[in-house]
Amino acid sequence: MSLKYNKVSLGSIDEFNSFCNSNPDVKYIDAILTDVSGIIRGKRLPIKDAEKLFKSGIQFCYSTFLLDPTGYCPDAAGRGFSDGDPDATYYPVSGTLTKMPWHKDKLGQVLITIQDESRYSSIIDPRNVLAKVLERFDDLHLTFKVAFELEFFLFRKRKNISERPMPPISNETKKQSEGNQVYGMRELDEFYDFLEDVNKYCKIQNIPASTASSEFAPGQFEINLNHTNDILKAADDSSLLRRVIKETAIKHNYEASFISKPFIDQTGSGMHVHISLFDNTNKNIFSSSKEEGSKELQYAIGGLQKSIYDNFLIFASNFNSYRRFEPDQFVPVNNSWGPNNRSVAFRIPRSDESSKRIEHRVAGAESNAYLVLSAILSGIHYGLVNKISPSEFRIDNACTDPDPKMPKNIEKAIELFENSKFCSDYYTEEYVKMFSDLKRKEIEAFKAEISDIEYKWYLNL
Repeated sequence: MSLKYNKVSLGSIDEFNSFCNSNPDVKYIDAILTDVSGIIRGKRLPIKDAEKLFKSGIQFCYSTFLLDPTGYCPDAAGRGFSDGDPDATYYPVSGTLTKMPWHKDKLGQVLITIQDESRYSSIIDPRNVLAKVLERFDDLHLTFKVAFELEFFLFRKRKNISERPMPPISNETKKQSEGNQVYGMRELDEFYDFLEDVNKYCKIQNIPASTASSEFAPGQFEINLNHTNDILKAADDSSLLRRVIKETAIKHNYEASFISKPFIDQTGSGMHVHISLFDNTNKNIFSSSKEEGSKELQYAIGGLQKSIYDNFLIFASNFNSYRRFEPDQFVPVNNSWGPNNRSVAFRIPRSDESSKRIEHRVAGAESNAYLVLSAILSGIHYGLVNKISPSEFRIDNACTDPDPKMPKNIEKAIELFENSKFCSDYYTEEYVKMFSDLKRKEIEAFKAEISDIEYKWYLNL
């Protein structure tokens, strides 16, 4: 089968047979994908039936990628009820077949992706959106190093989905997590067993997890991924790490969440992405003796600044995401950049010349990793090709200057994304239409529910 996206590598029957020979007791294979909300969805295949997946793919509806966070199909851009909800052919992603070590039984797991043009374009799959953007760099003869950092919260296990989240109780001390001990070592020890299992399971699944740290809020942690030069794998690893964290939390009687802002009086959770570019001699083109980096780095920043608000719906994709953007919370409130400065959107971390890179600090932790990387790469590509100069870099507190042009709510972000020529060019008009309609319908459904505060304020009128 010829691939529409030349960056996408599919799993083979030899890979499946090798896995089965090494793991003869595996009963099922979970064929999974990450939807636009970052939620893992899929099918569980008996091992005797899983061979078909690697030979000819499996049928799965297109609209799986267009569900809202509740799992409801809102018929985005007429995909779902209006078109009879047709199936597409999904294939396994090479190198992602592995064991599921947290499960009580012997199960395997493999990522799947659409490679099918029988009814619609395969661009509906966010992994293919990223592959399409990645192809733009072929003419520039550039390669990458990318690393994700994911912040998340642990909560006590709730009795139902309507219960408010509460900080977790340590299985070691039997005390509730409290205080804002960023980088606190005691906090790491109090949840050591959980973090150690995450580390162990990541090794089994070939997810390059590295540093873990406690963050600014009770029960909040960050886990970093080592850099890779495989862009698609970087997004795969980020998505799969979320599954490892959430499943491991359940095992330890917690819940894990990547929601941007679960507590109004605490800091939020972000998805930080580090990226550097290399030419065909393996020289880092961002490298410079200047702390602010090379002219190529500055062109990249210029492109990111130009495209940030058009892409904001990707970085902040739900109602809660916008609560995170508050001054003096180490979260950007404008499109500023600067060296060694955590108050800006695009930070240039302190490093040696060969490791010069951009840290993109805009996205909320719940964002779809494939779309976030698509937005970052498209901005960088636009800046390099058009040689866009950035604003003056900042070494002061950039949070003193909130940008009135920055979207303050998801409705404004939908409007910017939907009408963006930039986004239609890089992601296709088809994808922009689908994603915009999905998010608009999600917000309409969100506002249709009566909230607790409506009863609290108005019931006695």
